[in-house]
Amino acid sequence: MPRRISVYTDEYQHTNPVPAACRIDNVVHSGAIVGTDREHGTARTLDEQCSVMFRRLRDIVAAAGCDLSDVVKVTLWMADRRDRSAVNREWTALFPDPADRPARHVVQVELDEATLIQCDFVAVLPR
Repeated sequence: MPRRISVYTDEYQHTNPVPAACRIDNVVHSGAIVGTDREHGTARTLDEQCSVMFRRLRDIVAAAGCDLSDVVKVTLWMADRRDRSAVNREWTALFPDPADRPARHVVQVELDEATLIQCDFVAVLPR
C-alpha cells in the first residue's frame, strides 16, 4: 500500500486534478470543501451552503477511513465572518458535545463567484 493515499468521493470532486483529501499514515488533510453538489451546483444561501459543505465534510472524512471523532481542526473561509448563525447550527449538529469538538478558525476572504463559505479539515486517526 502506498504511503500517500488520495481520497475521492463520488459526490464531491474538484474541477482541477486534485483529490478531496490526502492521507499519509494516520493524518488526513482535506482540500477546500464548498457547498456545491453535482445536481444543483452551488447552493444559493449561506444556510444551504453550510448544510451541503458539512455533508461533504462528513463524506470525505468517511472516504478517508476515519470518523468525525478523528477531526482535530476545521478552518472556515467566509465572505462575511460575522454571519456565523448558519455555521453554528450545523457545527453543533455535527459536534453536539462541547467537550468533544475539534478546534475551529474562521477567516474572512473574497471567495469565487457565488461561494459564501468553504472549509478544510485535518484529522488524525489512532495508530
